[in-house]
Amino acid sequence: MDLTQGGARESRPVGGRDYPRTWPEFQRFFAGEEDCRAYLERLRWPRGFRCPACGSGEAWRTKRGLWLCGACRRQSSVTAGTLFAGTRTPLGQWFSAIWQLIAQKQGMSALGLQRAMGLGSYETAWAHLHKLRRAMVRPGRDLLSGTVEVDEGYVGGREVGMAGRQTADKSVVLVAVEVREGRKREVAGRIRLSRVEQATKDSLEQFIFEAVDQGSLVRTDGWNAYQGLSEIGFHHLPINVSRSGAPASRSMPHVHRTLALLKRWLLGTHQGSVQPRQLDYYLDEFTFRFNRRHSRHLGLLFHRLLEEAVATEPIPLSSIVGGELGRNGTNREPQI
Repeated sequence: MDLTQGGARESRPVGGRDYPRTWPEFQRFFAGEEDCRAYLERLRWPRGFRCPACGSGEAWRTKRGLWLCGACRRQSSVTAGTLFAGTRTPLGQWFSAIWQLIAQKQGMSALGLQRAMGLGSYETAWAHLHKLRRAMVRPGRDLLSGTVEVDEGYVGGREVGMAGRQTADKSVVLVAVEVREGRKREVAGRIRLSRVEQATKDSLEQFIFEAVDQGSLVRTDGWNAYQGLSEIGFHHLPINVSRSGAPASRSMPHVHRTLALLKRWLLGTHQGSVQPRQLDYYLDEFTFRFNRRHSRHLGLLFHRLLEEAVATEPIPLSSIVGGELGRNGTNREPQI
């Protein structure tokens, strides 16, 4: 067996950056599969290859592009244990898909990605997007803090005979928006979104506890389901919308604007075809885009998403196509 000894390939920073800035630079940066593989190696093993079985750094690369551990003789692929595990799609095509997805301000539908990348089937494009959405929200991310607006909203078509918080078919989405001081008025900062089966006191408190730093000021409407927030470590400011004389969109502007943008995005980019049981990871993509809406560094977003993809456990295609359990434990069914 012809072996080449050494660690991960040295990085090729461009102007002090280890990521491309423009599409022409992207094409030069990733001229072939070996460039893509080397880039993933730098992200996964920034200090050089380490065997996932024994931790040894003594290894050789085989002609097949695998790493052979000199201590335990295990062969490892840079894609094993990552979002790209078992893929038949070339890494160059994956990288191009990620760049295209990041470059589009409003995102891409599966049909749009299929056309842009020349993929062989709609199902392949759909699966690519669903895998990438699972890498868009980092576990253990910083909690919202300071002043945070929280409300619940409903995503879905119009329902006849339903009023207030009643719903038969719509999805209940909880929204938290970090409020920051702008030059002349308050502005929205980071957001968190979550789908729940029902808007109950327990589900609201759990969402807030997982999304907002304790000690923060939480602004809500006057619904009594929020009344226990002071008891679990938050400063609570309830706003009685009906008594304020101002519409809810003015009393709680940031959550209402976020919900409006979410619905517009689902209708515009995805033609409103997202099924309730698929909604979780579309919310993750919207959160990813909203929280980075002011970023001027497209290449850095590409780099960060690849970092998360490398850190994301494998997602078998069969689990996406055949349906799987969502984060809240409910079955998610495919849309193909």
